[in-house]
Amino acid sequence: MKSIIELDGNTLTRQQIEQIVKGHAMVALSAESVARIRLSRERIEKRLAEGQTIYGVNTGFGKLSNIKIEERDIELLQLNLLRSDATGVGKPFPTDVVRAMMVLRVNALARGFSGIREETVQLLVEFINKGIHPIVPSQGSVGASGDLAPLSHLALVLVGEGKAEFNGQVISGSEALQQAGLSPVRLQAKEGLALVNGTQAMTGIGVLTVNEAERIGLAADMAASLTLEALKGIISAFDPALLAVRPHSELELVGGRIRKWLENSKRVTQQGEIRMQDAYSLRCIPQVHGASWQSFFYAENRVQTEMNATTDNPIVLESGEVLSGGHFHGQPIALAMDFLKVGVSEWANISERRTERMVNPQLNEGLPPFLATNPGIECGLMIAQYTAASIVSENKVLAHPSSVDSIPTSGNQEDHVSMGTTSARQVRQIVHNAARVIAIEMICASQAIYLDKAEGELSPTTRKYLEKVREYCPPLLADQPIGEEIEALAQYLLDSNDLVELSK
Repeated sequence: MKSIIELDGNTLTRQQIEQIVKGHAMVALSAESVARIRLSRERIEKRLAEGQTIYGVNTGFGKLSNIKIEERDIELLQLNLLRSDATGVGKPFPTDVVRAMMVLRVNALARGFSGIREETVQLLVEFINKGIHPIVPSQGSVGASGDLAPLSHLALVLVGEGKAEFNGQVISGSEALQQAGLSPVRLQAKEGLALVNGTQAMTGIGVLTVNEAERIGLAADMAASLTLEALKGIISAFDPALLAVRPHSELELVGGRIRKWLENSKRVTQQGEIRMQDAYSLRCIPQVHGASWQSFFYAENRVQTEMNATTDNPIVLESGEVLSGGHFHGQPIALAMDFLKVGVSEWANISERRTERMVNPQLNEGLPPFLATNPGIECGLMIAQYTAASIVSENKVLAHPSSVDSIPTSGNQEDHVSMGTTSARQVRQIVHNAARVIAIEMICASQAIYLDKAEGELSPTTRKYLEKVREYCPPLLADQPIGEEIEALAQYLLDSNDLVELSK
């Protein structure tokens, strides 16, 4: 039986989102959030009854905010907002992103600052629990005023328009509602704006990416451990007293993790035993990986805050005031995603250099050229390094910060935007690319250990993990295509929590 996670607007975690997105848990509004939603709605209706002018409720939007809307047109205004803003293009977001967007939107509305009706929020809860997934194009958001285009495509299905995937088929929004036994909502004052004004597309991608990035960072640490054993690396560079004199906590975290994972290994060496120093891609693992973990922890912190924040406009305060501000602006997430882009790119960058050391006969400490079983007639893993190099190069382009660009919109009323959704889309691609590069390093380390008949000399921890790597790509006895093996191992690295548990 599926568990139920209550959404209260304040305590949602990235781990809970993953449970919901993967279908392992259902959602419900907490009693406290229902009370807040109702009270917030009462405040909006009271202000309207008093004849007050409220942005986006009885005015136009953006540059059109000075145009007063007649009472008879208030409902049409909200529906027109969804229709006009649903201008997204490009490949649709995958289902996990759409589900994350819906969860985050419900959680934001649960905080009680948006003036939306309970029944509208409850319909979105039903979408999550019954598996109605709006088709949301991935391009079209500038990241302020929030993710207008993506969230409008999502919200259209609530009113019986747009398209959705339900039970494995893409159908119209009205058909999806009918098949699920649900009725479309008729939007009232402010509800359209409450549904589409926010950062849930960039944050939805962001939280899924942070979860995957954690697993890829740990995979990078494990790949580095296997490579150190494959090349008889010098463990002295990871000495705790040595690392402590440069007291970056992430540097010491990586060093300690790798020392633990290599404990009782007979393959690692001491300074001067074989050589005095290793190349930087081995010796500087704590410094480089640790710096990338800095970007991870920063992004994790920003995403955690944004997941439990109110990001629409205007805001219905507890005092009853309805104030316009800029909480929809995606800059906090945009900068975090751009920082994470660079950090994850570096995990892949240094991983490819370690792969090169294992396959290059001038660098690999006497292992067969390109880790071939019969060099010359066979090329071994020569071209696997090409693949890693190609992906690393692609990441360097994707890592350019999107947040440094801004193009004014809405007649220059919205004259600075974040491009945060682009940053989020790009960092997820970088994380998936990094998974492939690290999978290649693991496969090369596995082959090097096989050719050196060194399995019995590994640490207990790395030996056990090597068995998992070999489930996806056994040692190569001759040249063979391994693209599918790389892809399968990369997907395992993205999905599995094995290393998360091991690192605790």
